[in-house]
Amino acid sequence: MLYYLFAKVLAKIDGLGFLRVFGFVTTRILAAAITSLLLSFLLGPLFIQRLRDLQIGQQIRDDGPERHLEKAGTPTMGGSLILFALVVPTLLWCDLTNRFIWLCLSVTVAYGVLGFVDDYLKVSRKNTKGVSGKLKLLVQFAIALAVLSYFFTSDMLAPGMRTRLSLPFVDFYKTALSLPTWLYIAFAACVVVGTSSAVNLTDGLDGLAIAPVVINAGTFMVFAYLAGVETMIFRMVSGELTPFNLAEYLRIPHLTGAGELAIYCAAMVGAGMGFLWYNTYPASVFMGDVGSLSLGGGLGMLAVLTKNEITLLIVGGLFVFEAISVILQVGSYKLRSKRVFMMAPIHHHFELKGWAEPKIIVRFWIISLLLALIALGTLKAR
Repeated sequence: MLYYLFAKVLAKIDGLGFLRVFGFVTTRILAAAITSLLLSFLLGPLFIQRLRDLQIGQQIRDDGPERHLEKAGTPTMGGSLILFALVVPTLLWCDLTNRFIWLCLSVTVAYGVLGFVDDYLKVSRKNTKGVSGKLKLLVQFAIALAVLSYFFTSDMLAPGMRTRLSLPFVDFYKTALSLPTWLYIAFAACVVVGTSSAVNLTDGLDGLAIAPVVINAGTFMVFAYLAGVETMIFRMVSGELTPFNLAEYLRIPHLTGAGELAIYCAAMVGAGMGFLWYNTYPASVFMGDVGSLSLGGGLGMLAVLTKNEITLLIVGGLFVFEAISVILQVGSYKLRSKRVFMMAPIHHHFELKGWAEPKIIVRFWIISLLLALIALGTLKAR
């Protein structure tokens, strides 16, 4: 909305031509991040107080670490604030004719609604049982398959690029690895649902999930910008400005229009940092499933829309590690009646080993940052 107002309407008025700067993606990236951060800061105290007034408190599992019992009653469903601070700046600063944005927002909001229902059932029933796991997965897959079917069968991607896999450290234009359309859609849906579920599993300690989400969003902001934006360079010989395709230079997929996703990423970074202000240890509010499912779904969609599905294993390695720990624990117990860890997800294992909660959180943040740097390093390695 503001993109059209500033860059398309007011910039044409004499004396307001400087507003054309809002036509650049880089300007709107900054604007979206600042807007989302301010919304989180300004609305946070009122939102948390409202949750307390409504007695929307966290329900704690009685089979978890004992020190978690003292967190019972802490306001939850704080992900609603994250969603608001993410969606509003995206709509304000993005080109609303861009289909990449609408596909990403569709999954983010739809997963947020599913998470909201799950959280509401837990609060209203005053136990930890919300939407059943099977139904939750069914709805997640239905949403992802519907959105991705449109994406991979539309004209948003060039025909020769739709089903080609982009591999880390490998030149995309020299990679012949391709999948049938139906298989690629199924694979992409698993990426989205898997990421959403993995972020949900990671959200077990104060601030543990939201900081890596911010780091991942910042990484995909770089990927989206490089994949979708053409810049201009000055040719010393001719003395002229000519278009320069960053994606082809870096040997990554060039996706026309995907650059707008960088604004969505910036809004996620701002909303996440603003929420972390209140969610850091000891947390004043928890994000709940409304936050973890929607943010995870958004990250999964970013990986698919920028064709970084495999690179997501590196960027979101912390989330992958948490999910694998649960899979190993459940599989081992069913097959051998033995546990691999003292408790899963893995962060609870370290808790039961005596690690202080802040130590686990910060160390996991450091791991997430390291993985993000490695993922960014794949750009130059190609």
